[in-house]
Amino acid sequence: MVTEPRYPRIVAYLRVSTVDQDTEKNKAGVLSFANAKGFIGKVQFIEEKISGTKSWKKRKLADLVQSMQAGDVLIVPELSRLGRSLVEVLEVLNVLKDKGVAVYSVKENFRLNGDDMQSKVMRTMLGLFAEIERDLISARTREGLAAAKASGKRLGRPKGPGKSKLDRYKPEIIALLKNGSTRVFVSQRYGVTPATMTNWLKRNGLENLKPEPICSNTR
Repeated sequence: MVTEPRYPRIVAYLRVSTVDQDTEKNKAGVLSFANAKGFIGKVQFIEEKISGTKSWKKRKLADLVQSMQAGDVLIVPELSRLGRSLVEVLEVLNVLKDKGVAVYSVKENFRLNGDDMQSKVMRTMLGLFAEIERDLISARTREGLAAAKASGKRLGRPKGPGKSKLDRYKPEIIALLKNGSTRVFVSQRYGVTPATMTNWLKRNGLENLKPEPICSNTR
């Protein structure tokens, strides 16, 4: 039995934040970009109108990422379409890199996944920026607490059942989760298991904490 050859998919993911915004304006740019790169084949458009505060795992993007295979190409109008923060963008890129999927950004005009030097430099920079982003949030939180203490505000462990090593880091944990860090990452950062983190969040009424977008998602 002869197996039909599988040709690489060329997919463009288009997302806007509200129903009032239109994805059509991005299509011409994507098609022009694909032609300039010499991609052979029809570009498949995956369109979505959803808030930028939603995790990529709760969008059509998650199904798209899961369906893509080695050799496929994903094109986005700009980097911020992939996630609500640099941490999430890097997470998506790493998943696609492991699958052997090439990712291109039209606005920034570069390839994000690949073995070429430009791709390696970009991934290194994004990883560094994501780590700086997390550290800055922690630093700002500590500075805010110090300023509040200096102004005479009472600071201490919030009332609640039991004690936890996480209590002293509550403001930092809240800031990291709002920034898009996963519970697994935050758990590792503070030396506890994901289950302990989940239980702690429930005890403190934070289990439904909503992430806040950091990348610009207004286009």
